[in-house]
Amino acid sequence: MNTQRQRGRGAENSLTMRLYIKNRQSSWCVVLFLLCLLARCVEYFGLRTDQTLLGENILHKVFGIAALAVLLKMAGRPWDDIGFRKERWIENLQKGLLLGGLCFAVSYGVELALLAAQGVPARLELYVSGFSLTGASAKNQETTFFLLCLFVNLVNVWMEEGIFRGLFIKAFAARWSFRVSNLVAAALFGVWHLVMPLRSYLDGEMTFGAMVGMGCGYLVLSGLMGVKWGLLYRGTGSLWAGIGDHLFNNTIATNMLHVVTANGADEWQILRVLLAQLLSFGLVWILYRQKGRREKASGGG
Repeated sequence: MNTQRQRGRGAENSLTMRLYIKNRQSSWCVVLFLLCLLARCVEYFGLRTDQTLLGENILHKVFGIAALAVLLKMAGRPWDDIGFRKERWIENLQKGLLLGGLCFAVSYGVELALLAAQGVPARLELYVSGFSLTGASAKNQETTFFLLCLFVNLVNVWMEEGIFRGLFIKAFAARWSFRVSNLVAAALFGVWHLVMPLRSYLDGEMTFGAMVGMGCGYLVLSGLMGVKWGLLYRGTGSLWAGIGDHLFNNTIATNMLHVVTANGADEWQILRVLLAQLLSFGLVWILYRQKGRREKASGGG
């Protein structure tokens, strides 16, 4: 009898917690964001895991995934409720990878063409490097480094897409429209990336003016990418297309495939990424609008 009562109380407490979280979704998202941002600052400014063999600050991403899992458990929501759906996941992942591949193929081509027009010989090289705002990196061509890079970026993309798109957009949509929810989530994603230029400034790698300029650039670029991946989430009904595009950007275009000249590597990397992201954003926006028009037409018919 006591066991049944305890079970009943446990179920009642669990239901109460789920209702509490459901009624305060936006507040819980802010708390989660601040906790993850604190963990990010600790790793970037203290632990500096990206300056170890891992070549990436991954620990705060693992923390973010764990925190997200705990929050979903407390709310009684499965992973597919925030976009990690099993239906057509391979197809949507391939669409995202194709989107990234096509747009970066254009941006790489433009970069090589501009260098050639300036009389600067350039070539593509495949090796693993960690992303650095100052461009300093070592060349690693062993298979182990490629696999490690892929794993680290999978963790990174899983955490960022799960939290910033899957959780935030859905939670904010309980209060605001999708457009507003997507913009707020994208703005938080932009703030998330300000840690990078701030550390470079504090380490003496760039001036204050350069930090401000780079910070503004990151707010705009990361925000733009966040809006695009939010549109992919809404348009496909899952996170997988955004994961594929995000993974291509972080893994291939940033860490593996490099433009090398006599002066160094990836001198125009930021411009390359910007061009590819503008192209992919435009393409996603057009497709998203066309889908909306078709749905309205079919609804009206």
